[in-house]
Amino acid sequence: MDITYRLEQKRQVLKDFPGPKSLELAARRAASVAKGVASTVPVYVADADGGIIHDVDGNSFIDFGSGIAVTTVGASDAAVVGAVKEQVEHFTHTCFMVSPYEGYVAVAEKLNQLTPGEHEKRTVLFNSGAEAVENAVKIARVATGRNAVVAFDHAYHGRTNLTMGLTAKAMPYKYGFGPFASEIYRVPMSYPFREENPQITGKEAAERAILMIQKQIGSDQVAAIIIEPVQGEGGFIVPAEGFLPRIAEFAKENGIVFIADEVQSGFCRTGEWFAVQHEGVVPDLITTAKGIAGGMPLSAVTGRAELLDAVHGGGLGGTYGGNPVACAAALAAIETMETQDLRGRAREIESIVKGRLGTLRDELGDGIIGDLRGRGGMLAIEFVKKGSAGTTKQPDAEVTKKIADYCLKEGVIILTCGTYGNVIRLLPPLVIGDELLADGLDVLEAAIRANS
Repeated sequence: MDITYRLEQKRQVLKDFPGPKSLELAARRAASVAKGVASTVPVYVADADGGIIHDVDGNSFIDFGSGIAVTTVGASDAAVVGAVKEQVEHFTHTCFMVSPYEGYVAVAEKLNQLTPGEHEKRTVLFNSGAEAVENAVKIARVATGRNAVVAFDHAYHGRTNLTMGLTAKAMPYKYGFGPFASEIYRVPMSYPFREENPQITGKEAAERAILMIQKQIGSDQVAAIIIEPVQGEGGFIVPAEGFLPRIAEFAKENGIVFIADEVQSGFCRTGEWFAVQHEGVVPDLITTAKGIAGGMPLSAVTGRAELLDAVHGGGLGGTYGGNPVACAAALAAIETMETQDLRGRAREIESIVKGRLGTLRDELGDGIIGDLRGRGGMLAIEFVKKGSAGTTKQPDAEVTKKIADYCLKEGVIILTCGTYGNVIRLLPPLVIGDELLADGLDVLEAAIRANS
């Protein structure tokens, strides 16, 4: 990659971590911010660029989280910054539903071009991933005249009422917030590491889910099947090969809208523009957000023209949806992804990380690394109780937290996830340099060894 970084790409953690300025901000926060908003890292950010985050006390952290897969092109990509500055000088908002502008149209055109399939497409823009998912369900229900929506075990789709219903994990996302939207059903996911029958194929796992849909819901009652092609919060679960194509085929056979939730896996993150492309799946609707706009709030639903155009005028939209500044950022971020070949870079990151951690797993034998999985720059390590990797596969959330805490103290920001809280997910900015990536992996490897 030919990238000139604005900040030195080097980690440095001072002895008084967290420092006095972060502690002062933490006190202000406690007196002003709702306790329900939690943060992974106890420091406050002053600057960020490439794969580095600087805090207010002069510490520098390697960023293996990317703001949960948002800053794919870095947190201050020059093209994004320039595009935002230029747009802000003209206007920050008019509301596309009142006074439209070219940026919204240009983003829609780009998404129609980039998303899988050669069919005629339409796009509508929103603000967040949950908002995109919610509107995809609305579109499917109007277009089909049906109500039921099928989601999968371990799924995460958002924090609104409807998307909480689609989400599988109770704590902290659903606990105490019910009742949830009706006509939502859950079926088994393909989770290769935790299948009771390790020989089950992706197609067989799909047939298991399909049978449940047929017997417990009725295929002719289902408006949509929604799935993350690589599950995010659920543990970066990659379904067995053949699972996604069979589910998509079943949906097509039965007039069901197949929705690919690519909010976290989209925009080069897995080594393709979208994760469904690894198996040639063409969704009817695709939801995107996170990496779309270099950190600016933007999301989208893109899909078959006849589905999106089935909604009556005024039925889709929102005051801030497709904000002009966010649209300018998206066009610039996508250009950076293209010029820097971030799909290729994601595949390089996968090779480097899996090479390092695969060697470590083999060296530790039947140790705490139960599974190493993922695609591109969306990778995960699932930790289990020592000695259980090949047998009971007992999740070990405690050791997972210890490893993440060790990394943070050494200057590497690591995120955890998983239904059982026992997965570390690696989401480095795809513009991270090899030297910084290697340094971060050195710390992670040391953390795993120290807790093995």
